[in-house]
Amino acid sequence: MRTTIDYYFAPQSPWTYLGHERFAAIVRQADATVNVRPVDYGRIFPLSGGLPLPKRAPQRQAYRLVELRRFSEHLGVPLNLHPKHFPVAAEPAARVIHTVAAADGAEIAMRLAGRILRACWAEERDIADAGTLGDLLADTGLDARRLDESADAAAQQRYDEATHRAIEAGVFGAPSYVVNGEIFWGQDRLDLLARRLGIQA
Repeated sequence: MRTTIDYYFAPQSPWTYLGHERFAAIVRQADATVNVRPVDYGRIFPLSGGLPLPKRAPQRQAYRLVELRRFSEHLGVPLNLHPKHFPVAAEPAARVIHTVAAADGAEIAMRLAGRILRACWAEERDIADAGTLGDLLADTGLDARRLDESADAAAQQRYDEATHRAIEAGVFGAPSYVVNGEIFWGQDRLDLLARRLGIQA
C-alpha cells in the first residue's frame, strides 16, 4: 500500500521553495502519493501562535535572512533574498494549484507549484498577477483555462478545506509534510521524512 503525504505549504514561502524539488524527488523515490495542499497561513498563524513576517521581532527577521542565504548556498538553489514582488498575495497562485491538482492530478500540480515558487524567488516575477500565472501554466504544459477555473467558487472551497485540514492536523508552519498524522515541519526536516518513508534522501 502506497504511503500518502499531505503537503501543506504557501506558494510564496521561501522555505517551501528551498525544499520543493527535494521533496518531489523523495516522493518519487518512495513511490508515495501526495496531496498537494497550499493553505492560508493568515488563518493558521493566529490559532498557532505564529506571526506574519512584518510583525516578527527585528532579530528574527534578520536571522531569517541569514538562514535563507545559508540554505540557498548549501543546497545550490538560487534565491533572491529581497525579491521584487514580496510580500505577495498567495491566494491566486494557491487557487490555481488546487484547480490543477483536482483536474490534472498531483504530479502536474507539483510541477506547477515548483514553477510558481521559482518564479517568485529566483525570477523576480509577480505570482499574484494573472498574466504571470497564465505564463507559468503554459510553461508547465497546461491550458490557460485553468486560470479562469481557479476563479470559481470551487477553487476557493478547496483552498478553504485544505486550510481547515491543516488546522485539524496541527500544522503551524510552511512547508509541512504529514504522514499518518505525523508532522515534519520545514525543508530542513526532509532527511527525517525520507527516513520515515524508509528511503535514503
